[in-house]
Amino acid sequence: MTTLIRNGRIIDPANKRDEIADILISDGKIVSAGSEVREQRSEIEEIDASNLIVSPGLIDIHVHFREPGFGWKETIESGARAAAAGGFTTVVCMPNTSPVADSPSTIAWIKDRAAEVAGIHVLPTGAISKNLAGEELAPIGSLAQAGVVAITDDGRCIQNNELMRRAVEYARMFDLPVLDHCQDYNLVGNGVVHEGYWSTLLGLPGWPGAAEEAMVARNILLAELCDHRIHCQHISAAGSVRLLREARARGVKISGEVCPHHIALTDAAIENFDTNFKMNPPLRAQRDIDALLDGIADGTLEILASDHAPHAKFEKEVEFDAAPFGIIGLETELGLFLDLLVHRHKTIGLPRLIEMLTVNPARLLGLEGGTLSFGTPADITLIDPDLEWTVNAETFESTSRNTPFDGWKLKGRAVRTIVGGKTVWASADSLRTKHAS
Repeated sequence: MTTLIRNGRIIDPANKRDEIADILISDGKIVSAGSEVREQRSEIEEIDASNLIVSPGLIDIHVHFREPGFGWKETIESGARAAAAGGFTTVVCMPNTSPVADSPSTIAWIKDRAAEVAGIHVLPTGAISKNLAGEELAPIGSLAQAGVVAITDDGRCIQNNELMRRAVEYARMFDLPVLDHCQDYNLVGNGVVHEGYWSTLLGLPGWPGAAEEAMVARNILLAELCDHRIHCQHISAAGSVRLLREARARGVKISGEVCPHHIALTDAAIENFDTNFKMNPPLRAQRDIDALLDGIADGTLEILASDHAPHAKFEKEVEFDAAPFGIIGLETELGLFLDLLVHRHKTIGLPRLIEMLTVNPARLLGLEGGTLSFGTPADITLIDPDLEWTVNAETFESTSRNTPFDGWKLKGRAVRTIVGGKTVWASADSLRTKHAS
């Protein structure tokens, strides 16, 4: 099958391209791109991308698809549909499943299941420690051979610094990045919300930003000691940004990511005890949001991700203290980042946004995607940066509905998702498709 995407604004940060041009896809690969394609006249599917952004397929390196073990929250199949509807062609799944993804057999099951039911690329991570217990290292070499793209205990955090050091050293042997959920349990205690005005007013146990910052500092020290890549997940605290900025200026192999909820909402959102605003790490103060925006603007924070964390409705409909942490995010992620970072705050422009969702995560994990280079698989996202839409959780592809953004009006979203040259999701109202002869 041959497809011609015409008249789109191609933004390909990996190749430093930003131009109005056409892209030709044949046999699932990009075979040509540029104004010369306009002269092609063969039997092809033609997509009119006028006024749209043509981007490399978006990559989210932080999602929870819950399988195996928690299919009532999300499955690989439903999660992949949600990702495609959000514009993502590649996602990286966390290992906190049941059984935990700490063995080659579980990794093989996830890969086989994804190949069977997912229309996008679903890449597994392996656990750092056996059963995420933080006591004994998982078989990192075997996990690497099984095909994991990184190791992490996400959902939990290794508290034993010596164990974490050994994990980083083993990961270096197999060239696997280490992703870390930065949380010092002793500082967090039984905290469920950001420690500050609202935790005091509402009588909820507080969770200080220092609990994250302490582990970010630990990871910086270990990345420097071991000379290997450590990536700090879902950064939320101002002090973490400051620590990362200083370390990166010295050339330490440390990086961080930002999730949309941590720049869209402050801890004031919890005033009605709505558990859809309960997440880990928690929503923080405006000063933290300002620091995150500064970190995005100056390049300290170079990756955007969702931390898509589905939970069933009955699990969230309990007392705030007892509710699980986490929200879904794949179908609102791009819209929120476009609305907040590009349109509202003007923190960054479209090329930088695309870079943070494509080539930067691909480079961190050593993935093939993130580019529109000739000969590469045709994983492409078409984006309408000016499309105004209203979030309606009831129409989501995800199995779960635990979002704090239901009813929000946003500007910008994906309108077509292409994987290997095949359209896996499209908004019929926003794209015109015809056959040319």
